[in-house]
Amino acid sequence: MKNRIEEIRKSKGIRQEDFARAMGVSRQTISSLETGRYNPSVFLAYRIARYFGMTIEEVFLFEESEDAK
Repeated sequence: MKNRIEEIRKSKGIRQEDFARAMGVSRQTISSLETGRYNPSVFLAYRIARYFGMTIEEVFLFEESEDAK
């Protein structure tokens, strides 16, 4: 699953450290989310989307694989 976290965060001038603190996670978790090495729980995805005033679908880009069809 891809996401737009880094793009959105930077456009709002928010540092990783500050965003991580607001989400209650480590800066390393935010870095891993932004690089696609980590998929968040539904709860964290919801909190991220709410923080940005967006829907989960606007932040997270779900791409169905051919195997899942």
